Amino acid sequence: MSRHVAVWLDHHEAKVFHVTPDSFEESHLEAPHASLHQKHRDKSHPAEMKQFFQDIMAAVQGAEEILVLGPGSAKLELIKWVHEHDKGLVSKIIGVETADHPHDRQIVAHARAAFDKHDRMMGNVG
Repeated sequence: MSRHVAVWLDHHEAKVFHVTPDSFEESHLEAPHASLHQKHRDKSHPAEMKQFFQDIMAAVQGAEEILVLGPGSAKLELIKWVHEHDKGLVSKIIGVETADHPHDRQIVAHARAAFDKHDRMMGNVG
């Protein structure tokens, strides 16, 4: 496990990046989808999103700092879920940012810069 973790998510998937200064490990989580009527095919069922968010939070356990990224409302729904269900992680989230669909290396580069900036602000340079 690494100290810094970036999560990019939308309503279809999540990518969890354990970031170190020299490397990163990525895990990929698919959002579960219920068989819904055609007009609702892009919307997940609330119970499914709960499980999706639980899976994401399980993937970030052990992180000291978490950056949450994504193109739409899923990132905000995750933050709301964390505030309601996993209060221990709230203080570890250093930022929530909009990011369309960057490549993995772009996410990691952005995350490294964000973690470095946060660490410097907090006096954790080392």
